[in-house]
Amino acid sequence: MKLAILGTGLIVKEGALPALRQVPEIEVVAIFARPASREKAEKLQHGYSIPKVYTDYDELLADPEIDFVYVGLVNSVHYEYTKKALLAGKHVIVEKPFASAAREVQELRQLAIDRGLYVFEAVTLLYLPNFAAIREALPQLGKIKAVMANYSQYSSRYDRYLQGEVLPAFDPERSGGALYDINIYNLNLIIGLFGAPKAVQYTANIGFNGIDTSGVVQLQYPDFFALAMGAKDSDSPGYAVIQGEKGYIRMEGNPNELRAFELKLRGSGVKHHYELNRYSHRMVHEFQEFAKIFAAKDYDRVKEGLAVSAAVLETAETARKQAGIVFPMDGESV
Repeated sequence: MKLAILGTGLIVKEGALPALRQVPEIEVVAIFARPASREKAEKLQHGYSIPKVYTDYDELLADPEIDFVYVGLVNSVHYEYTKKALLAGKHVIVEKPFASAAREVQELRQLAIDRGLYVFEAVTLLYLPNFAAIREALPQLGKIKAVMANYSQYSSRYDRYLQGEVLPAFDPERSGGALYDINIYNLNLIIGLFGAPKAVQYTANIGFNGIDTSGVVQLQYPDFFALAMGAKDSDSPGYAVIQGEKGYIRMEGNPNELRAFELKLRGSGVKHHYELNRYSHRMVHEFQEFAKIFAAKDYDRVKEGLAVSAAVLETAETARKQAGIVFPMDGESV
């Protein structure tokens, strides 16, 4: 795989590029930035020995050497940049959230399938060995009765927000907010394991500009409920718990990392502890898996991933609108 990186922000500098150093199956051949950020792109180019820098997206998409683009840009442009790449015949890895609206995800999903293009949403937890082991262990818990997941992390941008400065993470114009930025991992965890819920309810703390700084999504399933809590205005240790009639699974650490988990069955005095992830950097496993799926031409896995992405965004959009959070694309016609 020959990959072009779009963006120069933290998810690229501290996330994708350091992780990709550990994935020889993927070669980074270009990096893109807007003209005003060219200097940042050139600094990354030199630091990671990237052959090319682009500031014109059309020129990048015309480069025949590039197989994939990685969309590591602000949430509100994920749809636009992904669609343009697909129309140019490129495969795409797009950071979470896949897009801002459910209809955008459905459009991109269908476009990819119609053209036989590979599209992956970069939700780290879905590709971790710990997640695979949790899914395999679920039947041991018997009938599931309750699920709870909490990812709360005081944002480095929240103090500035309190002073009235709105950066993308808290900007509804940029598809920001706790639900789409941090709680989206909890939704992926729950929906990735149990599928789409039958009902959704979001209770949120809303800031001065109409964005959610924290909130709890209640998901109703036929036989159990699930709670997904995400906060950018307060902090606590991350965790997730799945409770069944025969036992429980407790996950340690923020859901985007799933560092470890324990399995305890009712009637047993033994807690089984698992730490199966092989890399300290949470993004290595997902890039490895993307390369493996592409090399094996396993398009069924692509479709499975797109189905989860669609269900998560439909759930997130329903929750967001219940809380009165408005994004610019909400007023656009389908």
